[in-house]
Amino acid sequence: MVKEQKFNIKVERELYTSKKTGKSSYTYFIKGIIRGKDVKIAVTPPDFGGYTVLDIVFNDAMQADLVVKPFEMKDDIGNIISGNSYSVISIDTDGKVYECKIKPFRSSDKQLLTMLLG
Repeated sequence: MVKEQKFNIKVERELYTSKKTGKSSYTYFIKGIIRGKDVKIAVTPPDFGGYTVLDIVFNDAMQADLVVKPFEMKDDIGNIISGNSYSVISIDTDGKVYECKIKPFRSSDKQLLTMLLG
């Protein structure tokens, strides 16, 4: 079994207001520096309902911890496929863990996240 990895990387959020609807929502991202360039990596939950889960995980905070879980699996012809799954977590004062899976928003965000973790 592959063990999860904790990096000292935070997932952050910021409030934005839609120009079309006037509604306020949060965007989620990871900031980092790759080869001297500041990058902002957009992340999103796997489905629309995940935004409610993220709101619970973040509670009143504007950042939470990133957890990386490497995985390996075999496809139908026996090739090993490996990669990472990502979650954002926070821990309450009583020790209860709140967690939501996230994924890079675009393929360029996935590439940047891979570089940041490497």
